[in-house]
Amino acid sequence: MPVSTQAELLELNRSSLYYQPIPPSPEEVAVKHRIDEIFTELPYYGYRKITAQLHREGKKINEKTVSKYMREMGLMAIHPGPNLSKRAHLAGIYPYLLRNITASAPDHIWGIDITYIRLQRSWMYLVAVLDWYSRYIISWELDQTLQIGFVIEAVQRALEQAKPQIFNSDQGSHFTSNSYIDLLKQHEIRISMDGKGRALDTIFTERLWRTIKYEEVYLKEYDSPRTARAELTRYLRFYNEGRVHQSLQYQTPAEVYFDKKM
Repeated sequence: MPVSTQAELLELNRSSLYYQPIPPSPEEVAVKHRIDEIFTELPYYGYRKITAQLHREGKKINEKTVSKYMREMGLMAIHPGPNLSKRAHLAGIYPYLLRNITASAPDHIWGIDITYIRLQRSWMYLVAVLDWYSRYIISWELDQTLQIGFVIEAVQRALEQAKPQIFNSDQGSHFTSNSYIDLLKQHEIRISMDGKGRALDTIFTERLWRTIKYEEVYLKEYDSPRTARAELTRYLRFYNEGRVHQSLQYQTPAEVYFDKKM
């Protein structure tokens, strides 16, 4: 029942009523942080194997709870999903366009994904748009919820800078939503979606997430969303402009991205 209706029935002033969100318990935070660590190291682990690992560490938690937490965290194991051919007809699902195709230049292929970022007493979500050729992060955004707004904002900011030929994502609810699909269609971008859980399709973003977490997030104890945003802003600028990559012949993503565009 809407709060306004409740206030009317109770004859209370609506402006005097405020929802007080219940913060997650320390136990939930600790378990989700550990699930994130396991998944970052072993992204092919599903909820059953993660539950088994938690049991080995002495944590009493059932598979149903682990599965629920992983859904809330936006985590999906990397392995071939069932009946992939039957999903193609579903609204919002687009075919995979990158089979036997390698990014040949900046803005040829972009990928987008979301990951879990831990804080001391809670968590946030990071979305990033990545150029597959140069590993350059075109744009990114943080939010405390998984609502679609921060994804659209990141995509809009990326498209203000350039436009890819192909934009690849998984088949998650954000990337099959009308607002996301319509935005890419407006810019006449070819939409590609991984077969659910395809390991090779996510290799670039999986490497990005591991790098960010091992070199930044896991070394810090962000005490607030503001701190997380400030520290990630600093690190992601370093990732783009200061961190050399062996796969790029020890150049930075920014050097490769902007040099090849000229």
